[in-house]
Amino acid sequence: MPLKDRIVQPGYKIGTVLTEDRSVLTPPADWAFLPAGDGPLTRNVKKRGPCWQVQVQKGRRTISKGIWTKEEYILAAKKEVESKRSTPEYARRQISDQKRREKKHLQYVDEFYQETLKYLHFHANHQVMAGKLAQAVTEHATPVGSGTVARTQRISIQERVEAAVIAWMRHQTTAYDTMHIARIKGKRREVRRTLAQRSKELLDSYRTPNPPDTDCPLLKALGKVVQNKTHTKSSLSAEA
Repeated sequence: MPLKDRIVQPGYKIGTVLTEDRSVLTPPADWAFLPAGDGPLTRNVKKRGPCWQVQVQKGRRTISKGIWTKEEYILAAKKEVESKRSTPEYARRQISDQKRREKKHLQYVDEFYQETLKYLHFHANHQVMAGKLAQAVTEHATPVGSGTVARTQRISIQERVEAAVIAWMRHQTTAYDTMHIARIKGKRREVRRTLAQRSKELLDSYRTPNPPDTDCPLLKALGKVVQNKTHTKSSLSAEA
């Protein structure tokens, strides 16, 4: 079995992998598995020799699970990376990079909030509601590592905002989370399209000067958000 770089999938049994043609391979005895999660370490290992990259497909995303390669490569890479990370220069660079990332994140959060307000485009009579909704959607969608559509770079920020608002509305103003949906191909997508249309119609009602209905689901949802924030603050004050 020629040892060369491969992209594989997890095998049916632990310690095996599947090639693109679905052949089952077992890594050599002197190989070990390095889980994904440490980019610099993984890159250091990969430059040392052949490895098998274990990937899985989740929707449109390809997710790396780790790599199989010689155990000696992994041990040598860990020693080299740990040596670099123990220096004062590395620590200073990490602090600088963290500050830069935090600044960039805060700028993105503000940009996302402003773009959400633009998308909502509520009438002047409902600007308070617009601010509350934009804040709720932004807080839910923008955290780093959240995996929401707001964190993708594949589409424009305007498309991200619309998708994030509709997703928030789907979970907060409809019965989607408790809805029984038949396991028929395309049915869930059909339901989501229907709910998205209802959400857009609800948003349209706030683009007029007319007052909202007292039983408006958006009004109720935002009321719950405010209530939950108040409860959280009270709990934190009590603990302090």
